[in-house]
Amino acid sequence: MRKHILVTSSSFEETFDIGYAIGDMAMPGTMLGLLGDLGSGKTALIQGIARGLQVPENYYVTSPSYTLVNEYPGRLHLFHIDLYRLSGVELEDIGIYDILASASSVVAIEWAERLPEHCLVEFLEINIEITGEETRKIFFTAHGNQHVQFLDRIENRLKEKLWH
Repeated sequence: MRKHILVTSSSFEETFDIGYAIGDMAMPGTMLGLLGDLGSGKTALIQGIARGLQVPENYYVTSPSYTLVNEYPGRLHLFHIDLYRLSGVELEDIGIYDILASASSVVAIEWAERLPEHCLVEFLEINIEITGEETRKIFFTAHGNQHVQFLDRIENRLKEKLWH
């Protein structure tokens, strides 16, 4: 089962707020696969997700480009994975399979297309496209029943905020 929606963002703050809504509604086992060019806003979205998950303000949420994985405590534990610099690293070495098997956490993966296809079966794909200096198109594709239902809730929340 799949579902697609498109949301536009006209600023960093809107992208952050969209992320906040995602984090606020996330359930244990939520998997997020983020796609998009460098500078498209993947980290801004994840910063919002972290705040929506109630990650304390004293945790600076940044892309784990060199460490590959950052962990944050919150209402649900957040694993933030960045696969941009993955070359030469075995996924087992960074514990990615254990993280993906965590049914009690939220996992957000930047550059998710670098994972083997079998790693993400049920997840919410978020593809951010740069359309201007501050503007973005955010394409959501839910894969699997749990994430289709999750995307329905996100869509309803974003409609309340009048984002389309």
